[in-house]
Amino acid sequence: MWVVKLGGSLQSDPVLLQRWLELLASLGRGRVVIVPGGGPFVDQVRQTQSQWGFDDLAAHNMAILGMGQSALLLRALRPTLQVAVRDADIRRALRAGHTALWMPLELLREHADELTSWDVTADSLALWLAMRLNAERLVVVKSCAPPPLASLRELVDTGVLDTRFAAMAAGAGCAVDVVGKTAVDEMQAQLVGGCRHSPA
Repeated sequence: MWVVKLGGSLQSDPVLLQRWLELLASLGRGRVVIVPGGGPFVDQVRQTQSQWGFDDLAAHNMAILGMGQSALLLRALRPTLQVAVRDADIRRALRAGHTALWMPLELLREHADELTSWDVTADSLALWLAMRLNAERLVVVKSCAPPPLASLRELVDTGVLDTRFAAMAAGAGCAVDVVGKTAVDEMQAQLVGGCRHSPA
């Protein structure tokens, strides 16, 4: 099983977003879980928090709902994607031969915890999910083209990844790759050659 996080910034590049969705909806069937970035929906949360000054717990919950809106957008663009809220839903979708699309509503919180700050974005939430699912690999698709030899710590320090990502990845137990949004052909080759079917 692979977890693929599609950066929310892809929503401003409809051609590439559609290419990613076509690829993952076809070659990812039965083996890929898509994590949607929040994109403009979460950008609005940041702007609204700056205006009103509410706490990070409320902002976290609003951002999770923003990721949910992104998931609904991706499903509307590619109806064959199977929306899944819980781990069991994800595994059921994969066993049925679908590409799963994570709707992270279980991350809504009543009280603050280690996930409820802006130090944790959809990138780290995708890593969190990959660890929960014991995924083989996490691929984080960014709008920029990360330097090919950069470490995760360097990507954190340059703002490509969020503050918590490198520390979380140190204990992840799965391969982690950060790629630019134009890496569709490379991902296709890797899916054809290296992604095994998720175990039942």
